[in-house]
Amino acid sequence: MLNLKTDNIGHELRWQQWAAKALFFVGGFGCASWAPIVPMLKERLALTEDVLGMLLLCVGIGSLLTMPFSGAAAGKWGCRRVLVTAGVFYGMVLVLLSMVQSLYMLVPLILLLGGLMGTIDVVVNVLAVIVEKRSGRRLMSGMHAFWSVGGFAGAGIFSVWLNLGMNHFQAAVVAWGIILLLLAVFRPHLLDNGGEKREGSLLAIPRGIVIFIGLVAFVSFLIEGAVMDWGGVFLTSVKHFDMSMAGVGFTVFSAAMLIMRLAGDWAVNRLGGPAVTIGGGLLACAGFVLLIFAPEAWLLYAGFFIIGIGSANIVPVFYSLMGRQKVMPLNQAVSAASTLGYLGILMGPAVIGFVADSTSLYVSFGMLGMLAFSQAVIAGYVYSKVL
Repeated sequence: MLNLKTDNIGHELRWQQWAAKALFFVGGFGCASWAPIVPMLKERLALTEDVLGMLLLCVGIGSLLTMPFSGAAAGKWGCRRVLVTAGVFYGMVLVLLSMVQSLYMLVPLILLLGGLMGTIDVVVNVLAVIVEKRSGRRLMSGMHAFWSVGGFAGAGIFSVWLNLGMNHFQAAVVAWGIILLLLAVFRPHLLDNGGEKREGSLLAIPRGIVIFIGLVAFVSFLIEGAVMDWGGVFLTSVKHFDMSMAGVGFTVFSAAMLIMRLAGDWAVNRLGGPAVTIGGGLLACAGFVLLIFAPEAWLLYAGFFIIGIGSANIVPVFYSLMGRQKVMPLNQAVSAASTLGYLGILMGPAVIGFVADSTSLYVSFGMLGMLAFSQAVIAGYVYSKVL
C-alpha cells in the first residue's frame, strides 16, 4: 500500500512537471504566432514604420502594466485559474488581431496581448518554482527550454499553414485550438497554489536580494533583446556580411540557448548553480570580446554561440533561487524580478542604438560585454547572501 501511494505521488509530480512545461510552451508558441501577424497588419492597415514601432511598443507596455500585479493574482486565485484564463484569452486575442480592420481596435488588442503575455510569463515561473521545490530536484532550465521549443514550433507551424494556403485568420484559429487543447489536457495537473496571499501588497516592488536577482534578469533580457535586434546590423554594417546572412547570428545564439537549457538542469546538478551563473556571465563576456575582435566569419558565429551558451541558464537558476530567499513571498518576488527583467527587453535595443549613434556598434557591443561581466559579479554577491 505504501509503495502504491508513493508511486501515485510520483506519477502526479511528473504530470505537474509536464503541465508546467506545457504552459511554458504555450507562452513561446503564442508569442511566435503573433510575429507573422505583424507584417499582415502593416500591409492591411497601411501602417508606416514609425506607427508600427509605436504599436509594437504597446506589447511591452501591456506586459509592464500586468507583471507587477500578476504575482498577487496567483496568490489570490492560484496558478491554475490565472494561467488557464490567461491562456484562453491569449489565443482568442491572436484570432481577433488577425481580423482587425481598424487602428482604433488594434491598439487595445495589442495592449491586451502584451498584458496576457506578461501575466503568463510571471505566473508560469511562480508555478515552476513551486513544482521544482515539490520535486526536490533541478527543473527550471528544462522548463525555460520549453518556451524556446514553443517559439520554434509556433514560428515553423504558422509559416507552414500560411504556405499551405491558409489565411492569417485560419492559421490563428488553428493556433488557438492548439493552445486550448494543451490547456484542456494539462489543466487538472496545474497547481491551485500560487504562493503567499498577503493583504495590501498587490503591487510587487523588489526588495533586498530580489533587487539583485531582478538586475541579473534585466541584464540577461537586455542582452537577448540586443542580440536579436542588433546582431544582424552588427554583422552587415560592421563586419560587412551579405544582407542574406543578417539573421544567422541570432539563429546561432537562439540554438545555443535552447541546447544549453535542455542540458541546463544536468549542468547545474553536476557543476552547481554558482559555477553555471558566474561562469555563464564570464563566458558571455568572452563571446562579446570574440565578436569585436574576430577576423573570420566562423569565429563571429562562435562568438554568438558562446554568448548563447553562457546566458542560457543564468535566469532559470536565479528564478530557482527565489524559492530560497525570505525577503519577499515567492509570487511577489517572481513578479518583481520579472518586471525588472522585462524592462531590459524594452530598453536594450534603444540604449544600444543611442550608444551606437553617439560612438559605434563596437562600443555598444563592448558595453554588452561589460554588462555580461557584471552579471558574474552580481551572481557571486547573490550566492553569498542566499546560500
